[in-house]
Amino acid sequence: MSTIPANDWIAHHARFVPNNEAMHDLTSDRHFTYAEMNLRVDRAALYLRDGLGVQDGDRVAVLCHNDTDMFEIQFACRRLGAIFLPLNWRLAVPELEYICQDATPRALIYGSEFVAEAAEIQRLAEVPVIAGLNNGGDSDYESGLAAASGTIVPPLRELDDIWTVMYTSGTTGRPKGAKITYQMAVYNSIQCAMTVEITNHSKNLVLLPIFHTGGLNVYANPMFHTGGTNVVLREFDPGYFLALLSDKALNITHLLGVPTNFLMLAQEPGFAAADLSHIVCIGVGGAAAPLSLIEDFGDKGINLQQGWGMTETGPLGLMLSGDQAVSRVGSSGLPPLYVGLRIVDESEQDVTQGETGELLIKAPTVTPGYWNREAEHDDFYTPDGWFRTGDAARQDEDGYYYIVDRTKDMFISGGENVYPVEVENVIFQLDGVLENAVIGIPDEKWGEVGRACVVLKPGANLDESAVIDHCGSQLARFKVPKQVRFMDELPHNATGKVLKHELPRD
Repeated sequence: MSTIPANDWIAHHARFVPNNEAMHDLTSDRHFTYAEMNLRVDRAALYLRDGLGVQDGDRVAVLCHNDTDMFEIQFACRRLGAIFLPLNWRLAVPELEYICQDATPRALIYGSEFVAEAAEIQRLAEVPVIAGLNNGGDSDYESGLAAASGTIVPPLRELDDIWTVMYTSGTTGRPKGAKITYQMAVYNSIQCAMTVEITNHSKNLVLLPIFHTGGLNVYANPMFHTGGTNVVLREFDPGYFLALLSDKALNITHLLGVPTNFLMLAQEPGFAAADLSHIVCIGVGGAAAPLSLIEDFGDKGINLQQGWGMTETGPLGLMLSGDQAVSRVGSSGLPPLYVGLRIVDESEQDVTQGETGELLIKAPTVTPGYWNREAEHDDFYTPDGWFRTGDAARQDEDGYYYIVDRTKDMFISGGENVYPVEVENVIFQLDGVLENAVIGIPDEKWGEVGRACVVLKPGANLDESAVIDHCGSQLARFKVPKQVRFMDELPHNATGKVLKHELPRD
């Protein structure tokens, strides 16, 4: 067990640099110094405790579009010893019901755009209490903060205690809650600062959803750890995105996005003339960025820095430096200082350099396990503690890593992982489906989208729209297949396994 205390970052900066800007919410145009944020975090903790009954160890779920209030709730959880549970608002209600039944939050706090969904989740998952927030407007949350009184004595927390549970899709078709410890957050923050030059003068644009590890931990939490500023963007629009990046007064220095964000940005009429020279780092993850995109930004003197990581790895596991962005295109880079990596064969023996195998990782940023999955620990870790990523990788002669494939059959659509078995299970719910298999096919906008290959039972009369509509009622939009190909049979091997590499992709 660690004996190092997990100290409160916001309280620290409120003492040392109280007038530094901590947060700027673009939608409501709210600005908060560290002193102001610290006060709101304290009141949020009091509201959670006295208004919603949250106690030490309870989970606090949040279903909301990007909002500075989410960061307040995250740090309020630390002051109570509670566990932050950000929910993916792209998921369908049945998926969120499963997560809440698994994590059993004491409270669900929801944005005003999710009133109906929150009520349904509360009913289905028996969440004891729900409360609304409204991006600074009239709401349960603002009223609770205004009425809060009393004092908070934060319980002792050590670095290996759990701060957050983030649910990520699994190959079994059910999401798993990765335990995110204070140690993971601290080491990830240190490694981000070292790798991409974050200081207390830096300003990060929170572009990706905060429920996603990329939105929360690259580079938002590292910015709070260092004492910089987070500028929170609620919804992505490429024209507005370009205006924000070009604004010298706003002076964004850091951001992370997925290739789709930057492909759309590069197509904006004003992109060629935009001056982005003040930006220190634009990180790109979630999928490999095409060479043409890297070259478009390189022509403007901006290096798209590719990387690799997972919710379970903190997430930063590999990063390509800016000066290697073009010469090492396709590589995910090198591991940060405190990350150990191995590439192994099926016997978990190290492969020869240059050969492909499964990537293993051991680092203080790696999750200790999954919520309610303690009995399955050995499925995810080697006996000597290396985490099995499930990603196939190789290392070149200079030590640079390349993620060359994804195990199982996962594909990435718009930066979100899609596990076909989950979609296939939903399609199997339809009467008339004999067999089906889902694959990812290339798409110019989203990188990849799903294609369902379906074999019908004799006499069935399902069409493409019926399959897509059914999936849309059960799954998040990014998981819904964009195409359905009806087939007489699927290709199988001798054991009956579907040979997905033989399915039509044209």
